[in-house]
Amino acid sequence: MSKAFKVKDQHIQNLGNIVGGSKSILYHKEDLMAYDCDGFTLHKHLPKAVVFPKDTKEVSELVKYCSTHHLPFLARGAGTGLSGGAIPLNGEVIISLVRMKRLLSVDLENRRAVVEPGFVNLKLTNSISDKGYYYAPDPSSQYCCTIGGNVAENAGGAHCLKYGVTTNHILGLEVVLPDGEIIEIGQYGIPDSPGYDLLGLLTGSEGTLGIVTKITVRILKNPEAKQTVLAYFDRIEDGSQAVSDIISNGIVPAALEMMDKIAIEGVEAAAFPVGHTKDIEALLLIEVDGISEGIDEQINQILAVCKSRNVREVKVAVDEQERGRWWANRKTGFGAMGAISPDYLVQDGVIPRSKLPEVLNKINQVSIEFGLRIANIFHAGDGNLHPLVLFDARKPGETEKALKAGSACLQVCADAGGTITGEHGVGIEKREEMRFVFNDDEIVSQTNIRDVFNPNNLLNAGKLFPSPGRCVEIKQELKEKTSSPII
Repeated sequence: MSKAFKVKDQHIQNLGNIVGGSKSILYHKEDLMAYDCDGFTLHKHLPKAVVFPKDTKEVSELVKYCSTHHLPFLARGAGTGLSGGAIPLNGEVIISLVRMKRLLSVDLENRRAVVEPGFVNLKLTNSISDKGYYYAPDPSSQYCCTIGGNVAENAGGAHCLKYGVTTNHILGLEVVLPDGEIIEIGQYGIPDSPGYDLLGLLTGSEGTLGIVTKITVRILKNPEAKQTVLAYFDRIEDGSQAVSDIISNGIVPAALEMMDKIAIEGVEAAAFPVGHTKDIEALLLIEVDGISEGIDEQINQILAVCKSRNVREVKVAVDEQERGRWWANRKTGFGAMGAISPDYLVQDGVIPRSKLPEVLNKINQVSIEFGLRIANIFHAGDGNLHPLVLFDARKPGETEKALKAGSACLQVCADAGGTITGEHGVGIEKREEMRFVFNDDEIVSQTNIRDVFNPNNLLNAGKLFPSPGRCVEIKQELKEKTSSPII
């Protein structure tokens, strides 16, 4: 520990001393402004301080200090989250995990790796690709998002149709609980361990149950072969039906992505244009992988399905360079909206795949009702929609209108038998929309679980669940019942 530094605020001084002094803590307003939001920029709140621990021990000491002195706190990775999960609503102490960014070990024989939470997603694949392995979860922000943040949000990605989301690739966690205790969860990849599935509970808990400080992940062998198809449709209904037809034909692509006309306009105006036909209504980007034998047969089936659904043009990538350009174009989708709109709001609903034509039509009706353009770019294969509401925050009332339009899109998804998030999380953005899919009793059951881990609600308070209302009344009723004397 370096020499203690002196500031007027005793808490700032003590927190700084835990992490080694002034170089590992931010507390001036001009420094804190960079941490007032994450990728959800419609709400901004300054933290009390930002501290940068270098290891689990320092995280534990910080948490113990905050807990003892009743200081609200939260963990933060790269700040790429899209639902406001890392916004310091209550003037929290932000525990930034970006210094904890090591690849601790790689076990190729057992196909697993151990990383710290600040390790960047894509860097894991880049670190093991020369050995013939990769890490499957691939959010669009994988070049900068951290695996710790992926665990918090249970991040997905284009290839989760075949390979699953983050929770399907987590084998073990080291976690600092809200009182500072350090625990380890998981048996290092041993399947079907007895007891409760705490790995599943912690993954996707959005930083409300504990702070992850070490992660054991599953790594996969590179597929023997892969091919990618690009298909253009004059009607979005035909493209949507082709999605269902491909799956119903027994083909499970590694990825099956869709973009509508507005989304295509955006990606072609941004950094990686590939010359998409401008007057089409929708495109599908389809990738299959696996052993070499059988890949061509799957591709031929996909081409036949597309042709049966009135495809205007369909083509197979001629080489890895062309495939790479197509994917680079797709992965810029969200950021590309900045090329055609001053502001945008991205939503994250999930629907049954068979409801795609119906739901996209209703989202178009939402667009008309609110007078705002809505681009659709999404993981069509597993029904994970991303309506992007385009607006101009400089126009009075337009931000509020965009928020209402986004909520209406999520209501459409819920009404279709789906839910309000597939990978971005609830955070503060979708708290009230949790009522679209859960009743008050179900919400209370979930907050009761949070209270077991986080009884003082100092860790990332105000996230994930709706604002107080009937839920508080139900909890009070339950408390009174359990405290009544037994006769």
